[in-house]
Amino acid sequence: MASSVQITLRRKPNKNGQYPLAIRITKNRRSTYKLIGHYIDIEDWDNNNKLVRESHPNSEKLNQLISSKIHDANKRLITLQTKNDDLTATFIKKEIYKSKKKLSFFELAQEHLEELEIYNKHNRLSSDTAYVNYIQRFNKSKELSFDEIDERFLRKLKIYLIKEHSLCLTSIMNVFVFIRLLFNKAIKDKIAKQKQYPFGGNKIKIKFPETEKIGLNADEIIRIETLTNLSHSEIHARNIWLYSFNFAGIRVSDALRTKWSDIKDDRLYYRMGKNCKILSLKLSDKVKNILDYYIKDKRHVDDFIFPELKKANLKDSKDVFNKIKTANKKFNYYLKSIAEKANINKKLTMHIARHSFGNVAGDTIHPLMLQKLYRHSDLKTTINYQANFIHKPADEALESVIRKVG
Repeated sequence: MASSVQITLRRKPNKNGQYPLAIRITKNRRSTYKLIGHYIDIEDWDNNNKLVRESHPNSEKLNQLISSKIHDANKRLITLQTKNDDLTATFIKKEIYKSKKKLSFFELAQEHLEELEIYNKHNRLSSDTAYVNYIQRFNKSKELSFDEIDERFLRKLKIYLIKEHSLCLTSIMNVFVFIRLLFNKAIKDKIAKQKQYPFGGNKIKIKFPETEKIGLNADEIIRIETLTNLSHSEIHARNIWLYSFNFAGIRVSDALRTKWSDIKDDRLYYRMGKNCKILSLKLSDKVKNILDYYIKDKRHVDDFIFPELKKANLKDSKDVFNKIKTANKKFNYYLKSIAEKANINKKLTMHIARHSFGNVAGDTIHPLMLQKLYRHSDLKTTINYQANFIHKPADEALESVIRKVG
């Protein structure tokens, strides 16, 4: 009555043409499968060695995950066999993967963080790890069940985050969103019950305060462009900022990933790191002038335009993430001094390039075109975002009332 546990690649692709990795449980030549939640291209699978090939960007981490899954399944299989070896493959699968009723909040949180690391979502991993740490410090223990996370727990957590960590309401709401995410996962996996859910209705409401979005105006941008008393580091920071602005607020992570090979026929072709959307934008004369500043350092068509990632280990997504994070911090430091030299009293950071584009655009560009330029998936997102920079109707309405009094 031989039984075995093995990793395999199922041959039914998803809508993206990728194939699911699955644990195959076999007993008496009958098999059943448990998907592990990851899909890969068929050419990235080594069927002989039952491994993800190095051609896959996350091969090392996926193979570590597979090894862990196989180890856990075999361990559970041995436990089952010591009690009763007369079991079917379906029953073994059910027993190995049955819902862990006593899984704690922090155990589920750890699974979530490991998944983010597997998918190289380092920005989310960094923020969500911080949220877990806040909750753990408040709880003063790694033991926390979902039925303990009620309205009273969340209200006390909110007070703690304000008092002990001076978090603003937006940051606190982000912590609550994270807790809600894990609660929804727990309910789906039958770890928690719907009646325990502490959010919505007459319970805890997650409501973000309105954020103030202030961008530079056209005159302020010209003042930055025409500054002459700048250091080499300040010039570089200004170039990156203007590069972002002239491409409708392209994110710094995407700007630094730009290669000379991404420029064809006076257009930039790039894939957004945030949602993998592909976009093509025309190079303006101002962007061409910025590129001319760096052309002397071009050695190959696949070189990065900007220097920050030239020494990065491109096979290590964490190293790339850290270098971008460090660069962004450096740019913001020099942008602060640039703002002072340009007599600009507004906050100037890399992200303000996006706000500045919205401010200058105002209501002169159709929302559908702005949606394309901003790379928003939903038009509502564009309309809500741009509403921060459209003041003319309100200004005219206010003025019309004041004129009647005057």
